[in-house]
Amino acid sequence: MNSPDIERFNALQQRESALELDRVSRVFSGRAVLKDVSLTIKRGQFVSMLGASGAGKTTLLRILAGLDRADAGRVRVAGARSVVFQEPRLVPAKRVWENVVIGHDRLSAAKPSALAALDEVGLSRHTEGWPKTLSGGEAQRVALARALVREPKLLLLDEPFASLDALTRIRMYELVARLWRAHTPAVVLVTHDIDEAILLSDRIVVLSQGEISADVTVDFPRPRSRGDEQAIALRARLLAELGVDDDALQAASRNAA
Repeated sequence: MNSPDIERFNALQQRESALELDRVSRVFSGRAVLKDVSLTIKRGQFVSMLGASGAGKTTLLRILAGLDRADAGRVRVAGARSVVFQEPRLVPAKRVWENVVIGHDRLSAAKPSALAALDEVGLSRHTEGWPKTLSGGEAQRVALARALVREPKLLLLDEPFASLDALTRIRMYELVARLWRAHTPAVVLVTHDIDEAILLSDRIVVLSQGEISADVTVDFPRPRSRGDEQAIALRARLLAELGVDDDALQAASRNAA
């Protein structure tokens, strides 16, 4: 059996993959959260992971981030990777620019990189500010700057838009798409939002009870709209894969409104 430890791709090797999973499993208290998951993601590809709560999405992302270990199987990832979580996780006692390069041996030397990253996410005027002065969307943009300043080959996003209001979320979609095109990392986005996945992704992977139940290519042109015929058809397909009735969901939304 292969070692469950993460293997880093040799930076000198010309590989098309940013990550490769081979029969990865993870068990908690006798329950298999991941069951023989195999998945390859190419460099520069944007992949979303959908699934109900408990399907194994976050566990898989934590393994890719090196925050957890698989119990079996092989995990191979690109050498440079960054993670953006649902919460920005900024340090209140450090200025905004310091949060971008936190952990760097010499902050003063890293400051130009921090300023450039903050300019890229539209926060140049907040560089000397404190995290408590930022809105939720601004704080999450700092977290994105912190992830991208390291020039990752693999960017892991764990529901980074979940706590944002609808308008801010749309703006964050546009920002993430622009940054992805500019930096070209492979992206793995964990989300519960089907529309979010359709708008952003090249592929959508559905996890069900710890296994991949669907792997769908999204190949219609960007920018995309929820009202596009292809988006509507794909949404219905994904809802069916998740065991959700679209008509019942829309009726529930109307009743809630």
